[in-house]
Amino acid sequence: MGQNAPTVTDSVDLQKYVGKWYEIASYPIKFQKNCYCVTADYTLTDKGYIKVFNSCRKGSVNGQVKSITGKAFPVKGTNNAKLKVQFFWPFRADYWVIDKAEDYSWAEVSGASRKYLWILCRTPEMQKETWQYIIDRLVGNGFDLSKLKRMVHKGNQ
Repeated sequence: MGQNAPTVTDSVDLQKYVGKWYEIASYPIKFQKNCYCVTADYTLTDKGYIKVFNSCRKGSVNGQVKSITGKAFPVKGTNNAKLKVQFFWPFRADYWVIDKAEDYSWAEVSGASRKYLWILCRTPEMQKETWQYIIDRLVGNGFDLSKLKRMVHKGNQ
């Protein structure tokens, strides 16, 4: 489409970024089809990359837990705002932190193509004011919000 890539946040402190994230909303993608209660756990390794553990419940909030483990590698010269995530060798995909809270309580993640978008939060529920602030920022960054789907977390708290 020729759209410019989204802007990213100035820098990411990986020590503050790691930990558990709840998916609040995303653009639906094939490998998350029929997923509920999606979470991501990030652990910083002594080798300089992040261990990624994504999980969800299939079919319902009480469904069977499915998970996948991968790695995320910071891209040099981006102040850790851009990473490459790898679940299947040798394939790596963009993982760009396009915006985040100063206290790392929420983050927006996408890539150069804008095909993917995740809104992440440290808790399963996000305050309405925070949600609206994020939505306004995403519109300003050129994202199509008609594709955004909210995640259901009820029953997994």
